[in-house]
Amino acid sequence: MRFVAIPTDVVRAYQAGGPDANGQVPERQISEGGGTPCRHCLGMIPKGAEMLVLAHRPFPAPQPYAEVGPIFLCADPCDAGGGEGVPDMLASPDYIVRGYGAGDRIVYGTGGVVATGAITARAAELFADPRVAYVHVRSARNNCYQVRIER
Repeated sequence: MRFVAIPTDVVRAYQAGGPDANGQVPERQISEGGGTPCRHCLGMIPKGAEMLVLAHRPFPAPQPYAEVGPIFLCADPCDAGGGEGVPDMLASPDYIVRGYGAGDRIVYGTGGVVATGAITARAAELFADPRVAYVHVRSARNNCYQVRIER
């Protein structure tokens, strides 16, 4: 099981001013620190650093279950994060963890709020279900996309 960042080619397009999921140019802001996780390097954007705020759809195509929502990215190129361990950017006490099928639709009954320290164990439980192709971690308070988990 591994945590997977938004693909670098997608991030570089956003960083170059390409349109977001709503067709808008990403906003440039200055990070206040703490609550601004980059969905590419999977770390927190430091206080005072320039960042992008944009609408992202972490699915290959629009469809009823393809949620679009706000995310943060480092404004300057950063290296893709990810791997087996829970990324540093997951600093809240809990998150929504939800399974999706091969058709990119929610597998009903898989979603729930999970303590951050239990994310890996919950993802392992979800992957025991053959209907689950991958897992999303989302903010428990705002439902913002955080990171994808793959087998």
